[in-house]
Amino acid sequence: KAWTIGTLAALAVAALTLVAAPAATAKDGDILRVGTCTKSSTSKIKLSEENGRIEVELEVDQNRSGVRWSVRLTQNGRRVARLTRVTRGPSGSFEARIVAPNRAGADRFVGRATSRSGEVCTARATF
Repeated sequence: KAWTIGTLAALAVAALTLVAAPAATAKDGDILRVGTCTKSSTSKIKLSEENGRIEVELEVDQNRSGVRWSVRLTQNGRRVARLTRVTRGPSGSFEARIVAPNRAGADRFVGRATSRSGEVCTARATF
């Protein structure tokens, strides 16, 4: 089936809208961003204000329990946590949570989780 220019233009606008749309927030002030994974897992990172500090939560959902993941969290390019997490039922997911200092200016967080099978999930957000 041949695509018309109008159809292609509409698809391009829809794709740009999805990319440019702000991420949903869990509650007022929270920042929630969807990450990427190299296989079929999903990831997301949430940043929240907590008593003048920043709560960082990285979640990976693999839909399989008992899988060990190595997790690294960085703030402004510096490692702030290195953790090991194991997916648990019923959803086959894990959450890595830390509370980090709120530095002057914007704080950029990157969560990276690597499974023993080599799957890598990465999520980024700025507070």
